Amino acid sequence: MKLDNLNFHHLRYFWMVATLGSMTAAANRLGLRTQTLSSQISDLEQSLGRALFRPQGRGLALTEAGRVALRYADQIFQLGDQLQDSLQDPDLDHALRLTVGIADALPKAVCYRLLQPILNMERPVRLICQEGRFEWLSSELAQHRIDLVLAERAGGQGTSQLHHQELASIAVRVFATPNLANQYDSGFPASLNKAPFLMPSRNNMLRARLEQWLEDLNVEVRVVGEFDDLALMETFGRQGMGLFALPAADVEDIATGGSLRCLGVAQGVEERCFAFVHPRSMDHPALHLLLNSRNI
Repeated sequence: MKLDNLNFHHLRYFWMVATLGSMTAAANRLGLRTQTLSSQISDLEQSLGRALFRPQGRGLALTEAGRVALRYADQIFQLGDQLQDSLQDPDLDHALRLTVGIADALPKAVCYRLLQPILNMERPVRLICQEGRFEWLSSELAQHRIDLVLAERAGGQGTSQLHHQELASIAVRVFATPNLANQYDSGFPASLNKAPFLMPSRNNMLRARLEQWLEDLNVEVRVVGEFDDLALMETFGRQGMGLFALPAADVEDIATGGSLRCLGVAQGVEERCFAFVHPRSMDHPALHLLLNSRNI
């Protein structure tokens, strides 16, 4: 069955019945007679070649095909609602929209610095930012659901058809509360031996780089916490749980207001930041500016 043979009115009727769980309730909501709605559902089942409902007591239950169809129908009508909302946006004619996927391993301050040129464009830009795992974000980009992915890696599975380029390479610095800094800043980095340390989890590339740096120094820290989310790691670090290392183009990106101090730079450890774009989106004015900027 081809998509052009699918009657979307019938699909919406099915979706309404499946969502409300009752042919009568759906008919009342749609302003149709129950017999008419039942006939439309039957037409849909015939076009699909599958039964979508089966009798259950006095009501209806979804078949396995019905459950699959409902999952896709949910996505279709959710996208339809989003399309309608987007086209009704009063800023649509003069503001650029840019949906950015941000890999959860990339620090937030770094993301802001990378996107700053876009925020300063003469034409206003409406940013829609989504955070998630790189694999999911790259899949969304490949399907044109987002315009740009910012990540800490140069590629991965499913990215061969995407354009990517390095935007920045940022020094990694070690931070601590003033009390901890007073204990461990003298003689840095050798002073870190046996220091309480917060680490990224092992699925973060920064973890391996930090461990290699410490090994080269013959320094062994005492890992007191591991975090998938670097922002959460920073929060615990601000409470004095341990020292921690984060990419920071400027000390003030992390150590603001005197709540933290920078002990020094982890020499040779850098966070590389990459942009991923679908080739069909390369002419987007905001993306063109970003890919030609060196703002860090």
